[in-house]
Amino acid sequence: MEEEALTEAAKSTQESIVKEETIAQRKWVKLEQTTYIDPTGKTRVWESVKRTTRKEGVSADGVAVIPVLQRTLHYDCVVLVKQFRPPMGGYCLEFPAGLIDDNETPENAALRELEEETGYKGDILECSPALCLDPGLTNCAVHIATVTINGDLPVNLKPKQKPEFVEVVSLPKNDLMQRIEELVAEEHLIVDARVYAYALALRHATDKPFQVPFMKF
Repeated sequence: MEEEALTEAAKSTQESIVKEETIAQRKWVKLEQTTYIDPTGKTRVWESVKRTTRKEGVSADGVAVIPVLQRTLHYDCVVLVKQFRPPMGGYCLEFPAGLIDDNETPENAALRELEEETGYKGDILECSPALCLDPGLTNCAVHIATVTINGDLPVNLKPKQKPEFVEVVSLPKNDLMQRIEELVAEEHLIVDARVYAYALALRHATDKPFQVPFMKF
């Protein structure tokens, strides 16, 4: 009977936010306490981290770029960046990424960040809607832009990145997962989940489909 009552309550109650309170705030992030109603109608409290830089009316904080470098007589390469991340206490392998500036579209932000971090100039192939990153911890969201880079253009032959503490790493797209695993083994890198998921999807896309063994009766 108790389980039935709980089920009925869950059906009749819509989760909702009651209030949000700032516990602590610094320049870039803030810690918030959110009071909300769960599906059973019970009031609960959740702690989360949010950026202070999100613009009013904007659904995402920044952009991540999947840059594909294309050159004549070369394999396509995915351009990644390696940088030290203090929260992780080590170097991370990531897509080029950054925050969206005032009055900037996600597409323009993607091209700007790509050039700043890698020196390459590219063209937008597609751009995703706002996507959440770690919804159990934060409301941070990004657009993921796929960018093609014409490596035969003079401007991309010797790309010059802006002075940043970022190392550019280009890996063959057709062998991305294996090359990532080799880098991790050699340099003990931490791989961004988006990069790993992309490499995993590429590997799955080229794997032979699973086949149920034929059985004779």
